[in-house]
Amino acid sequence: MKNFSIKLSIYLNYFVFAILLNSVGIVIAKSINVYGVVESDASLLEAFKDLPIAFVSFLVASFLPRFGYKRAMLVALVIVFFGCLGMYFGNTFDTAKILFLTVGVSFALIKLSVYSLIGVVTDTPKEHSALMSSVEGFFMVGIASAYFLFPAFYSDTDPNAWLEVYPVLCVIIGLSFLLLLFSRINIPIETSGNNVLDDIKSSAGLLIMPLVLVFIFSAFFFVMIEQGIMTWLPRFNEKIFSFSEKLSVQMASILAISLALGRFIAGWASKKIAWEKIVIICSIIAVIILLSVLPQLKVEGSSVVLQGLSDVPFLGFILPLIGLFIAPIYPLLNSTVLSHLPKRLHSPMSGLIIIFSALGGTLGSRIVGTLFEHIGGVNAFYFLIIPIILLVISVLIIKRLIKKQGNDES
Repeated sequence: MKNFSIKLSIYLNYFVFAILLNSVGIVIAKSINVYGVVESDASLLEAFKDLPIAFVSFLVASFLPRFGYKRAMLVALVIVFFGCLGMYFGNTFDTAKILFLTVGVSFALIKLSVYSLIGVVTDTPKEHSALMSSVEGFFMVGIASAYFLFPAFYSDTDPNAWLEVYPVLCVIIGLSFLLLLFSRINIPIETSGNNVLDDIKSSAGLLIMPLVLVFIFSAFFFVMIEQGIMTWLPRFNEKIFSFSEKLSVQMASILAISLALGRFIAGWASKKIAWEKIVIICSIIAVIILLSVLPQLKVEGSSVVLQGLSDVPFLGFILPLIGLFIAPIYPLLNSTVLSHLPKRLHSPMSGLIIIFSALGGTLGSRIVGTLFEHIGGVNAFYFLIIPIILLVISVLIIKRLIKKQGNDES
């Protein structure tokens, strides 16, 4: 397989960070139950994760090609290794904040490198879309793994037993580091200028392009939707469906599995169906699911705590299936814009993607968390319909701009 070692490194590093990044919903639930933090304060963990992603992406996106993608990913793995150790030995809400700070900084380096390398190892927009979707799909496999890995360490008698997951994560990170260290990544990288100053100017120049401007808003809206659901679904399951803490996390894995499956399907479907049709149809179905499920739920669940899968009601399985339909949106949006830009601009464009995705994730989680606390989980999830509608409008504008440029290969 062409560029096999590079692609393997991309998949494995994304897998590791999928577990870490999306454990935020699990750690939020633990912070509420173990550390006694209220929902609105617990939602700050999302900001500690996402704002460093945005900040680091802004600082390094332009000159990352000069630093080296392999070197950047190795640095990221070292940083997050010590973050996990700190969480294990610290065991407080403050060390949880530090953990997600290290995760955010590290993931910015990983994602910038991955998105840029995808552009390097693919040659056409369709090939780019297929690889992007499969990589993002594998990311969701990592997320699903987190929903099984963390509960494996839960204990009814020891509230701190769940922390044992972090030494395991350190081992996985160490193995990923060694694999990457000995991988051969020797591809000439295009930069956007002759020096760092030129790189920064090229990055800033992207912000005046109409296609880029509309796209970054669409990325912002999507991540607001995805993180609003993903971060708060474990808590939603616990409060609304009255699942036990362990069952709440395990049931949330259906969302991650659905997201993974949806992105793998998108990688195949994007070769045959226009990307904008996939995005719009999936968005409409996502709204239908929300409007079908939420009206049938109570603002607060019953006093009887459900412990096993046999106790889960039908709607408990249906709601997380929304992931199957929101899954294709993000990779298709990203791939569409990146594949219609010169490869020398892929790193700075990836920086913009990550910045606005991080801001969308922070705002989405914060809004849902605050609404959850004050008006209940059911009403909080209704809010997500608004960014879905705005996303569809953005997609229609993007399609028109691409067609106007006469550069549409979809």
